[in-house]
Amino acid sequence: MIYHHRENVDEIVSHFWRNGYLTISRRFGKYLPEPDKIGRYEVDAVARYKKKIAIGLIITKEDLNDKKLPEKLKFLTMRNSRYSANEIKLFVGVSSTELFEAKTVLMQLDPIIRKQIKLVQLPGRN
Repeated sequence: MIYHHRENVDEIVSHFWRNGYLTISRRFGKYLPEPDKIGRYEVDAVARYKKKIAIGLIITKEDLNDKKLPEKLKFLTMRNSRYSANEIKLFVGVSSTELFEAKTVLMQLDPIIRKQIKLVQLPGRN
């Protein structure tokens, strides 16, 4: 399980790189520190592009069944960066087998919040 989560974090980080972001912290990294908790939630990666901040979060099947997931997504997207009023982009990594369920959860959120969330399709696991 941890091995698959590590691969998923690697996939989120490479997605950051493809979009021009520089990774600041990440879970399971050798050279970068672990990201701090944001509120009471753990995140998997934090990156920046110029003055824009992005958070990477891996969502599992258990997370999709959690009733508090919309609250968690709302909390993480409503954050602003520490020294400026820039909004934070949330990259949510979901395996390809759970992509439909993740889209269903996102459709329940407010359109303003949905605009700040980008789904990243991760390779599915059997």
